Amino acid sequence: MTSPSPRTAAARPRRSLLPAWLSVDPYILALLGTVGLAALLPASGTAATVAGGASTGAVALLFFLYGARLSTREAMDGLRHWRLHLAVLASTFLVFPLLGIAARGLVPAVLTPDLYNGLLFLCLVSSTIQSSIAFTSIARGNVPAAICAGSFSSLAGMVLTPLLAALLLGHSAGGFSAGSLLKIVLQLLVPFLAGQLLRRWIGGFVARHRKVLGYVDRGSILLVVYTAFSEGMTRGVWHLVTPARLGLLLAVEAVLLAAMLALTWYGARKLGFGREDRIAIQFAGSKKSLAAGLPMASVLFGPQASLAVLPLMLFHQMQLMVCAVLARRRARDPEAAESATGGPVPAATLPAAKTPA
Repeated sequence: MTSPSPRTAAARPRRSLLPAWLSVDPYILALLGTVGLAALLPASGTAATVAGGASTGAVALLFFLYGARLSTREAMDGLRHWRLHLAVLASTFLVFPLLGIAARGLVPAVLTPDLYNGLLFLCLVSSTIQSSIAFTSIARGNVPAAICAGSFSSLAGMVLTPLLAALLLGHSAGGFSAGSLLKIVLQLLVPFLAGQLLRRWIGGFVARHRKVLGYVDRGSILLVVYTAFSEGMTRGVWHLVTPARLGLLLAVEAVLLAAMLALTWYGARKLGFGREDRIAIQFAGSKKSLAAGLPMASVLFGPQASLAVLPLMLFHQMQLMVCAVLARRRARDPEAAESATGGPVPAATLPAAKTPA
């Protein structure tokens, strides 16, 4: 028996040492590394001023690219499934905030006021797009609906997230002052609208260089995180958070995610949606966007942004791990094969689903 050649061995995919449900998003590792860098080498003085200006520019660039990517035509084409999109928007901007408000009773026994503000802000952020689509596809759900629902949620979040934060968080997020609203308009909405207006001319370039610009996106968010956590370190806010408090925060977020997964699934069934639509509603209506939430928090919270984004960062990784398991279970559901083939299929014949990277 001949041994495989080095080239053949190298071509074989490496098997992960960890189960798929324990996989950690590499970007989360990058975020944690950025937090560690801010803890060891926080920007202060002139460096903090430069980092703050660069962070402001990065946020504006980020939302400009969001506007340039969003296809208005595709979004309009999805309006015919308005009941599904309305269900996702209600989950994201109504049910989630109501649960966040109910969690106010956990202060101060379980959560500190700053951690609660971060948890409530998490409940106000728009849904994800990429992961909602990926998990809907794995679970054999309505992928076009997930695309449109995620796009609508992101677009609505441009307006609803700052307004809800101002209404529910009060002075913790700048309140309703004219200055704070003007800052939101100039730093978030104006670049987004500029991207939309210029999409006719730059949309092709953005699409062709999606991978490179994706690094710009992530780099911008890492800069925002570094600036926010550096300011938190120089102000000493991290002395207010203990490991026990972080453990309690994780427990609260686990309950929140479980509640939303159950409400979106069984609520959609009560509303008469079919299986594929229920999958899209569950995965689009139970998630929160780290990419949209982090830059918004830097604008809304200012010096307190470091603690405000911590619950969102933890929730993001938790939702990826849990939904990876759930999507594979949905794909193995005999009902999934029956809807795809038009008849019942034994569960043993279903192909194994893969988790997105």
